[in-house]
Amino acid sequence: MAMNPDGGRCVSADIAAGVSPAAALFHSLADETRLRIVRRLARGEARVVDLTGELGLAQSTVSKHLACLRDCGLVGYRAEGRQSFYSLTRPELMDLLASAEQLLAAAGHTVTLRHTPEPHDDELLDHIEGQALT
Repeated sequence: MAMNPDGGRCVSADIAAGVSPAAALFHSLADETRLRIVRRLARGEARVVDLTGELGLAQSTVSKHLACLRDCGLVGYRAEGRQSFYSLTRPELMDLLASAEQLLAAAGHTVTLRHTPEPHDDELLDHIEGQALT
């Protein structure tokens, strides 16, 4: 899906163009880079510089994809000084990705779309759930 030059706002542009919100949401997840960003953010918050280093992507690429994910409400950020820390805002996204993994497995495709929790990840789940309530 081509991203718009206005900062990567893909979901709003899709909806404005007459695409249903459900289709726009799935469009936002239909990009390998955005899935990689979501998977990384499932482990905890990260700055753009963290994502560029860990995923091997250009800063402009990461920023545009984060804008798309923010636009559909899946990612948010908090400012700390001059830095922005990005995180997942909707724990339901992990349920959606788990269902997609199961559906693909039933069709004979083994994929990993989400981060497999480790014992210390309980803090992350509490953080995501706490954000969803605010």
